[in-house]
Amino acid sequence: MKKITKTLLFTAASLLAFQSCDSQKVVVNREVETTNDGKMLLGTQTKNQLQKAPYSDWYVKEHDEYAIDQKTVEELKKEKLNSYGITVFLGTWCEDSHREVPRLMKILESINFPEQKLTIIAVNRKKESPSGEEGVYNIQKVPTIIVQKYGKEIGRIIEYPTTGYLERDLLEILKKDNTNLKDLLK
Repeated sequence: MKKITKTLLFTAASLLAFQSCDSQKVVVNREVETTNDGKMLLGTQTKNQLQKAPYSDWYVKEHDEYAIDQKTVEELKKEKLNSYGITVFLGTWCEDSHREVPRLMKILESINFPEQKLTIIAVNRKKESPSGEEGVYNIQKVPTIIVQKYGKEIGRIIEYPTTGYLERDLLEILKKDNTNLKDLLK
């Protein structure tokens, strides 16, 4: 009888533990009001949230005015950027984020990048997010764009592209990854 009681107690405790894990939902599109910066996004975001006021003031302008390097975008398609995951850390208070994030979104739209493979995380001026993801990725500056394959980071772009074009930096990351893969298969 004691054994059955212990088993029932263990099962009940396990169920409660699983229930409590399920009840922790990720808050998406969190917006806060700050004294110095006004409205600011924090944590996991959707692209649509960036297209709403007051963020649309900088997002739409930069998105619409950016001229994509079409040749490089075609190469990104050939290198199968759509098979990778991308995590973007940004600050809605940051001028570099105002410039680079809308450009990145335009590039991703041009290759029909699957939105479920894109994670957008907004941080405060201390580069912190509510769930602490910035610590896992060692985020020091924003924007930081991280390209991943099977959950493993293969490259990142920090603040601005070194080539002057995000699409070219993305292509360099993919080509480096594919070169490494070919070396492993030799």
